[in-house]
Parts: sequence; structure tokens; C-alpha cells
Amino acid sequence: MDLSVVIVNYKSKEKTKVCLESILKSDLKGLDFEVILVENASGDRFDDLSFDFNNFKLIESDKNLGMGGGNNLGINKATGDFVLILNPDTELKPGAIRIMFDYIKGSSETYIVGPKLLNSDMSLQYSCAYFPRPWTPIFRRTFLGRFFKKHLDWFLMKNFSHDSIKEVDWLMGSCLMIRKDGFDGFDKRFFMYFEDIDVCRRSWYHGKKVVYHPGAEVIHHHARESAGGPWYLAVFKNKLTREHIKSWYKYFKKWGLGRK
Repeated sequence: MDLSVVIVNYKSKEKTKVCLESILKSDLKGLDFEVILVENASGDRFDDLSFDFNNFKLIESDKNLGMGGGNNLGINKATGDFVLILNPDTELKPGAIRIMFDYIKGSSETYIVGPKLLNSDMSLQYSCAYFPRPWTPIFRRTFLGRFFKKHLDWFLMKNFSHDSIKEVDWLMGSCLMIRKDGFDGFDKRFFMYFEDIDVCRRSWYHGKKVVYHPGAEVIHHHARESAGGPWYLAVFKNKLTREHIKSWYKYFKKWGLGRK
């Protein structure tokens, strides 16, 4: 099989349906593909799905395994040569999958390719970045970011036009096409956040490229749920903020404080 598309749902049923519909509208002629939907113990029911996929698998987890763990359930059942990881809040432009597939299949040195992400209003969403320094998340989450804007602009590669194909440190995990050969899934240490940075860093560690491809466009209806509310209260009130902090610690414990 050419491609396995893996989507992890957690209380996102309506968005997931939009995502699935966009797959059906995609240019997939001649591709042998399957769609694997993982319901990550959120309570959403998909018995009423009426999408006409030739190969569709629904996996219902009995426990919320987080972003990485939920995707691993799907990856373990995937039979494609390549795996497309999709967040349920994404909506594919018709040519996006084909463009990424043709590129990664034709580039043996490329392990991961990702698209240009667009916000709901079609403006650019910064989705490729340099590997973070330990203080980067602090600047992004607190008032300190106002004083270190140059660092944050560097981190998000704002000096790059985002209209050309480019090798990058890492790509946002909302939409990643990954070569299945040698891919053993996401690191289980990361329940939520940093799992995308980690998998891209592992790719570079093994000498394989991570590539941003703006020819493929995907709308990401993104809500930074871990960034809600005042930063000084979020750590107490927002579970996702606490998960972000834990993953931040685990990431730098694993990889050290440097970028490379």
C-alpha cells in the first residue's frame, strides 16, 4: 500500500468529519491508501460515518494516550509505505497529499515532509521552526516575549518567505508525511507537545532530511489551548499548560540544552 492516513480524534467529531471530507476531495487518483481513525477515549461516537473510503479502520482506545500515543495506535496498524499524520482540525487543499507524496517518494534522503499551513482566514501560519533553546517556550508564554521579539522571530523563521521548498529543523505535527521504513512511532514520554520536535530531531540525528513544502497547502483551524488565560495562572488552571511544561522538561532532558 502507498499511504496510510492517521487521524487521532479527541472531542473533535465535527472537525474530524471536515478533515475526512477534505481527504475524499483530494487528488488521490492512482494511490492505494487507507484511512485510520483513532478515537482517543473522548466519548465521541463515529457509528454514523458515511464516508465512502475503500480502506477505512476505526480504532477505539480505552484510554486517552495523548497525541503521540494515539497516533502510535494508528501507526502500528498502518500498512502504507508512507504515513500521513493529520490533526482533526486540519482541512486539506485538493492537491496537498499528492504533492507531499510525490516529493517524499522521489527523495530517498527525505524522512519527513510537511505543507504550508494556513490559518482559518487563509493567512500564513508559521509551521516550521528552528530547534528551540531552553528559554524559547518561556519567551513565547510570558510577557518576556515582548523584550525578546528578535529571538521569537528567529525561532519561527520569520525571515524566510515560506514560499519555497526548504530543509528545516522541525515542522508542526498537525500535518506530517513520514517515511514508514525505520519509523517506530512517537516517543511515549511526550503525552502532548514536543513530540513533533522530537520526531524531527530524531530524523536529523539519523541523517535524514525534514522538508517544508509550500506547494502543499493545508488549513489548520488552530487554537492554542495551552496558551489560554494569563501566563501566571495558566500553570494552575490549565492542564494542557502543565503538559506543555512537562514535555519541555522531558525534551531538554533527552536532547540536552543545545540546538544540535
